[in-house]
Amino acid sequence: MKIATWNINGIKARIDNLLHWLKESDPDIACLQEIKSVDDQFPRLEIEALGYHVETHGQKGFNGVAILSKHRFDEVNRGLPGDDGDEQARFIEGVFTAGGRALRVVSLYLPNGNPVESEKFLYKLAWMSRLESWAAERLELEEPLVLAGDYNIIPQPEDCHDPAGWQGDALFRPESLTAFRRLANLGLTDSIRAVSDAPQSYTFWDYQGGAWPKNHGIRIDHLMLSPEAADHLESAEIEKYTRAWEKPSDHVPVSIRINLDTA
Repeated sequence: MKIATWNINGIKARIDNLLHWLKESDPDIACLQEIKSVDDQFPRLEIEALGYHVETHGQKGFNGVAILSKHRFDEVNRGLPGDDGDEQARFIEGVFTAGGRALRVVSLYLPNGNPVESEKFLYKLAWMSRLESWAAERLELEEPLVLAGDYNIIPQPEDCHDPAGWQGDALFRPESLTAFRRLANLGLTDSIRAVSDAPQSYTFWDYQGGAWPKNHGIRIDHLMLSPEAADHLESAEIEKYTRAWEKPSDHVPVSIRINLDTA
């Protein structure tokens, strides 16, 4: 089974790229972030025509997440628990049956947090604390779990072109990295780093400053796996080629292959 994540940076602007990628990359489950669309305006018919079931958690003009799946959804949960006043659409969980067991897949869009002197950084850290609590509960189920999305976290200095240039940014602040390590230390596996320690394994290149042709990138899109999912991990890949397309997203898809048919 192939599971992918992609911050599409606007579904309306990127629908042609998305449809082309779905045909070419052929993921079984695709998690999207920053769809920037309310649910009833999401272009589901074009996607369903390719054989996907579609579930969204949208928001007008900002944020928004979706899961596209060739497998029927057994259950869908929208919104990260822990703050009833949080109206930002950043989290959707789908539950599927795969290999005779439950498979949980989350599409998440973690807050950016900049500027760090503002409430946005406090919101980022609070959101990460809620995610940690949620993940701890889900891990007690001992099921394959994939937390896929744009984390807006640069885990290590080797995950960015210029670590010194990112000092002080919310994506690389000590508080952010500590929160990410707490999440990982629950028992989650960073799928890309589980298969490769290659440098310049970036997933995002800014539109400004010639970042793409200069390869001045960062790695902020992750698929974090529960032990039950990591045990069946076969491969992980950054689909970098999509960044060279016309009207690209500033992110590229990241995908894994897991075989849940094995014992």
